[in-house]
Amino acid sequence: MRSLMNGTFILAFKLLVNDRAKFQALVGGITFSTFLIVQMTSLFAGILSRASSTVLNVGAKVWVMDPAVNTVSSSIGLPDYVLDFVRSIEGVSYAVPLYSGGALVKLNNGTYQPVTIIGLDDDTLYGRPALEQGSIEDLYADDGFVVVNDAEYSKLGSPPLKAQMQINDHRAVIVGVARVASSGLNGVPTLYTTYKRAISYVPSTRFTTAYILVEPKQASDIAAIKAQVASLGYLAVTNDEFVSKVSNWFMYQTGAGTNMMLMAVISFIVGLSISGQTFYTFILENESKFGALKAIGMKGSELVKMILFQAIFTALTGLGLGVGLCTLMIFIARLRLPDYAAKVTYENLLIAFLMVLIIAGVSSYIGVRRVLRIEPFDIFRG
Repeated sequence: MRSLMNGTFILAFKLLVNDRAKFQALVGGITFSTFLIVQMTSLFAGILSRASSTVLNVGAKVWVMDPAVNTVSSSIGLPDYVLDFVRSIEGVSYAVPLYSGGALVKLNNGTYQPVTIIGLDDDTLYGRPALEQGSIEDLYADDGFVVVNDAEYSKLGSPPLKAQMQINDHRAVIVGVARVASSGLNGVPTLYTTYKRAISYVPSTRFTTAYILVEPKQASDIAAIKAQVASLGYLAVTNDEFVSKVSNWFMYQTGAGTNMMLMAVISFIVGLSISGQTFYTFILENESKFGALKAIGMKGSELVKMILFQAIFTALTGLGLGVGLCTLMIFIARLRLPDYAAKVTYENLLIAFLMVLIIAGVSSYIGVRRVLRIEPFDIFRG
């Protein structure tokens, strides 16, 4: 039985690849469709990841913010009493302020570069990045700043330790070089310093606290903390909830998600139409061969297995080539454009796999219907 099944699949494979033009058209259609699907979803995944870069890099367990905040960069200043209130909540181990704002850096060559400045709590430096050069204690030195070594690092001239620059006519000294989990979305470098230094260097509104970072005593205390903060008219979310909040805003309120989804659907339809039509043509051209197999005693179920094998083999081949081509393109793009945002995730691959399975299912259904209607008598009579 096993040798019979192997022989059936070998025969199906030979029928499939015998006509190279049709086989290449089948694989090419699915490859092109997979490439576009993975490319669009990877680009969107990269945008979402970078939009939440500050949240991922700081890694606080609970964030307190104004309810109107949609993204990390659109922070709304919190009054000082909010910090005092949060610290008084039972179940809060400690709570610290976080500053987030933009500034202009004057480089040694006289040019200006926008940057994002993150101000950490002076006492705890909670949310500090991991350093690859320097010591975090040097952040307390006069004019001390830590620069992030990411895709935007070169825009500051890749400053080494002890390099100097000006921020709003204030001297800034690089005391550390950090590496973070995710680069920012807006294409600007990131600097870390203390909270007090940040608000003294950057002109701010009356309220300078962008977010309050909370460390609960236990995970079970988070629900009570949220309720207490909500009673004051503000919002408390976990790290994952904040990432989801930013992602949902980009997905549903900016049009980016709709555009990416539309492109993925168009890619799916293109792949389905090309593969379905080409596979149907392949069945028509090999109708006499299937009729002959039926005449010598091959059962309809075995013919169905042949068609399924051909469709699945073609789909998986196109899927592999499409994913490989997309990965290669992203790799080359990052070599040329370090801040290119696209990244391939397991979710992207799963979406592409499911869509390719649907393409294979529809194509095989078209072929099965045609093959099962073949009558050997009509084939030999013709």
